[in-house]
Amino acid sequence: MKKTIGLSLAFVLLLAALTAGCADSGSSEIAFAGTSSQETEQTVPESLSQTAAPEDGTSEEDNAEDEEEQEMKMKVQVGESSFTAVLEKNQAVEALVDMMKEAPVTIHMRDYAGFEKVGALGRSLPASNHQTTTKAGDLVLYQGNQIVMFYGSNSWSYTPLGHIADRTGWEEALGSGDVTVTFSLEQ
Repeated sequence: MKKTIGLSLAFVLLLAALTAGCADSGSSEIAFAGTSSQETEQTVPESLSQTAAPEDGTSEEDNAEDEEEQEMKMKVQVGESSFTAVLEKNQAVEALVDMMKEAPVTIHMRDYAGFEKVGALGRSLPASNHQTTTKAGDLVLYQGNQIVMFYGSNSWSYTPLGHIADRTGWEEALGSGDVTVTFSLEQ
């Protein structure tokens, strides 16, 4: 009988040790029915309950840097001022990038409603409109064939194209009248 209890207790302790790593992070205390917690309490060190690093040796920081490097960027030239736009990932952007691979895209843009500049693209791009609220620096496709650059905010149905990474001087460059804007791929 003592042998059976000893084996059962050994099995329960082994099972507890094996499942201890499956608990939440931090320390885990395990007590078994029929015994006091002082007799059977086990503490699992935090270092053992942490998730192991990826097998390929990359950290989360490395993965974040890789994602940033994969961001497609475009140069937005407004008069003498130059800005960098970080592009979205959608079919409209792919079509715009294809256009810019052939040659930079220059558009005459007019002021509209005191919060945006609008210009005809000269051809239609694939639209995937959805209701959105824009903010200064956002670039969107409107009605499939117009590019809109915001220096204010608006809520409407647009296809997002990207946003200006650093808006320093953005509103001043756009001014209050018409502007000519050239879009090209970042080198």
